[in-house]
Amino acid sequence: MSKTVLVVFAHPEPASVTRQLVDVTVETLAAEGHRILTSDLYGMRWKAVFDADDFPSRANPERLSFVAESGHAYATGRQTPDVVAEQEKLLAADAVILQFPLWWYGVPAILKGWIERVYAFGFAYGYSNGTNEHRYGEGILKGKRALVNVLTGGPAADYGPRGINGPIDQLLFPLTHGALFYPGMEVLPVHAVYGAGRFTSAEQVEAAKASWRQRLGGLFTDTPIPFRAQNGGDFPDRHTMADHVAPGRTGIVAHVADADAG
Repeated sequence: MSKTVLVVFAHPEPASVTRQLVDVTVETLAAEGHRILTSDLYGMRWKAVFDADDFPSRANPERLSFVAESGHAYATGRQTPDVVAEQEKLLAADAVILQFPLWWYGVPAILKGWIERVYAFGFAYGYSNGTNEHRYGEGILKGKRALVNVLTGGPAADYGPRGINGPIDQLLFPLTHGALFYPGMEVLPVHAVYGAGRFTSAEQVEAAKASWRQRLGGLFTDTPIPFRAQNGGDFPDRHTMADHVAPGRTGIVAHVADADAG
């Protein structure tokens, strides 16, 4: 069955491995009959800074409250056109794919700015009733899938369980658990391409492409990361994990249900 897939990518160099993998994404999924939407953040010259210019019609011109102004703009139809267009893409998509290089242990600033500006109050947070009731497994993007494709400069060993940089899944927890799972998406395990900045042969690039094509084949069938839903019973007060859940575990690993095994 044909689906709609939104591909959001961030790299300024068209010949980069990141951009080559974006081409693989579009070609592979289009060949399967899916409808592809794209957001080339550098190509769009996306405004990355979230500031007063995002609110041309202020609810309170005396003091800038991002939550209040974001909610006002969203509720009254006074958001900037670029933000509205991206929200419409998100709502239309059955799956969202983010492709980017890892820069200083996180996403490029332009992608972070996309999240900050597009994720309006009332849309991605404060959804439905302006409270935190519908988040982490619920929200406006519930039922959609998300897949992150990140490319690193360092080798895989740097990102192993005891690697010097830390595990890639933990480094990207704010993205996968925060920006993607928070508004309800089912988030697939991260697909990392390690050492991409040091590829020296066409064979290495082709191997990365082949691996990514294979991964795309499971976009709608692979098992998502079993993040704990806010309203599934693990967080009785919507804030703190119950004592009987993941006993003895704290931090990021406690948020993944499979961490209970063993």
